[in-house]
Amino acid sequence: MSTYKVLIEDIEREPDKTLDYEFSGEIQELDNCNITANLVLKSLGGFIEVKGHASGIITLECDRCLNKFDYRLEFDIDETYAKYSLFDEYAQEVELQSGQFITDLNGAKEIDVYDLLYQSVILQLPNKKVCGINCNEGLFVSDEEMQPHDSRMDVFKNIRIEKDK
Repeated sequence: MSTYKVLIEDIEREPDKTLDYEFSGEIQELDNCNITANLVLKSLGGFIEVKGHASGIITLECDRCLNKFDYRLEFDIDETYAKYSLFDEYAQEVELQSGQFITDLNGAKEIDVYDLLYQSVILQLPNKKVCGINCNEGLFVSDEEMQPHDSRMDVFKNIRIEKDK
């Protein structure tokens, strides 16, 4: 589905080996997710660095009331790609910062910006999706209501145990 690919040779052709890239579109795999991103792709020898900022809105379903609501996304992107296989020996050493990861392009000639944004949005979604602080229309059920009913056990409902006094 991705048509938002940047060729590595296009980055390399730029005078300072830096390419500005703007994305504005829908992440189709997600429910009503529109994203705008301003990215800078920079060649660093054997690596490509992608930095920028993205924002947008995605429609989520509330975990309490099951109503749909719009959730605002706002996040920074800081991704590093290795042009060649990470198993190859690099002529330069690269220091990784805390929390930084390197994606291995394995010799691919392009970077899929759409996939990068899709993965970034997924990582930005909250664990508990709640439409608002005042959502009290919860469909919560008690533990007793959660227990499945087994009609074979109905015979035990009428048993009474008398205790000695």
